Amino acid sequence: MARKTLNADFNQTLDTLRAHSFDVSPYDQVAGGMLVSKHGAAAVLVPGQGVAQYASQAHAPAKQTAVVFAIHPGVLVRGEVARLLDRGYQKFIRTSQYELPATAAQLQGIHMFSEELNQLTGVVSLYNQALGTTSDVYQYDRLKNREAVQSPPARPWEKGGGH
Repeated sequence: MARKTLNADFNQTLDTLRAHSFDVSPYDQVAGGMLVSKHGAAAVLVPGQGVAQYASQAHAPAKQTAVVFAIHPGVLVRGEVARLLDRGYQKFIRTSQYELPATAAQLQGIHMFSEELNQLTGVVSLYNQALGTTSDVYQYDRLKNREAVQSPPARPWEKGGGH
């Protein structure tokens, strides 16, 4: 038997988050945005009637969501939601002013916050996200400027200036 789901609107979703100990407050930098925080992590939600994340794939049915992420989950630093930067050897917390190494407690806080927020808002939770914290930006030092150094591959079938 199919499970019935409630289609909550934006305000009902915010009330549900408040009932589960999330701090909800207006966020001035995004029009209509609400800052939702818990466990030292935060995200900015806006009302949305868009299709849920990753539901546009052919095998997944389209699902309408009451909320959309204006700013994805990250550590809350001085009222700003920081982005998570992965450099291969370590993760960093990046704000508009600071870039600091991420601690294990911060990463666990982001992960717990994301999982609980996705469950309460009805956003699709993916396998790789459920395993641990995923980063917003990936910058590996071994790959930095790699594209500029490589020359185009040789084409032996074309006539060259040699023989």
